[in-house]
Amino acid sequence: MRAAVLTAYGTPLQIREIPDPAPGPGEVLVRIMASGVNPLDIKIRRGEAAHAKTAPPAILGIDMAGVVEAVGAQVDEFRVGDEVFGMTGGVGGVAGSLAELAAVDARLIAHKPEALSMNQAAALPLGFITSWEGLVDRASVAPGRQVLVHGGAGGVGFLAVQIALSRGAQVFATGGPSSQEAIRQVGATPIDYTTRTVDDYVDEYTGGEGFDIIVDNVGGATLDDSFGAVKRYTGHVVSALGWGTHSLAPLSFRGATYSGIFTLMPLLTGHGREHHGHIVSQATALADSGQLVPRLNPTTYTLDEVDEAHAVVENGSATGKVIVLPNR
Repeated sequence: MRAAVLTAYGTPLQIREIPDPAPGPGEVLVRIMASGVNPLDIKIRRGEAAHAKTAPPAILGIDMAGVVEAVGAQVDEFRVGDEVFGMTGGVGGVAGSLAELAAVDARLIAHKPEALSMNQAAALPLGFITSWEGLVDRASVAPGRQVLVHGGAGGVGFLAVQIALSRGAQVFATGGPSSQEAIRQVGATPIDYTTRTVDDYVDEYTGGEGFDIIVDNVGGATLDDSFGAVKRYTGHVVSALGWGTHSLAPLSFRGATYSGIFTLMPLLTGHGREHHGHIVSQATALADSGQLVPRLNPTTYTLDEVDEAHAVVENGSATGKVIVLPNR
């Protein structure tokens, strides 16, 4: 098969002919029809993601959608011909989706939503899992809660908004001027962080009380601001980018709580993979009920154009999730 291989950090990916993988016990062989490009893929490629535990040579690509071509022993829920998707590799020495084929752990995947294309399905897993772990598993989002999503038009935030809305929350989302319409169209109240202060929108939308749940997809100063914008006593901040040094005093003085999200853990450790499969099955249910649709970049790329796909994500010019088509 053909695969895009990282041979050294900071260099172009090399298209190589390598042996086809074979599914072992508990695995299925998937022909990859679409591979979603995440900012994490760019960090891994540059050698700036030690937490992903990926060293050359490696096949990158965390998210995928495709068709089952073979089924290993001890797999009962998938059959040849099934359309599936999931967050299945590209970190921790597990081969990723920038290849024509991948042998993937069946615990990590779910049947693809019938309502979505392969490209749309490949745009979901990492962002959806991250958002679900934060909003549902950690913060227990419920009807009537006021939820603030930072980066509401981004790959993770756009999905977080839809999860919160599907569970009956009142959702607000920050973004720059160019993001306001996308946030509005998906059903959240947009907040232009370039023209509004934190105190300003906390006062306007919560009467100064603070938001019940804040989802941080930005990190740094935005996470610091979140600690002062969450509701007293019962408020909860969740972040997938809480890796810096932060003062907990503002959060403590509000009596609120914080949870960090590390979405890669099941892939890296092998523990909790069934739960990731369950989460992507929830994405299928939401998509098929019309409550979940990702944003896609209008241009797709072939495996031979993978460097162009990565460049679009790296320079920030993408207007949605960038998709590579390994079998085109």
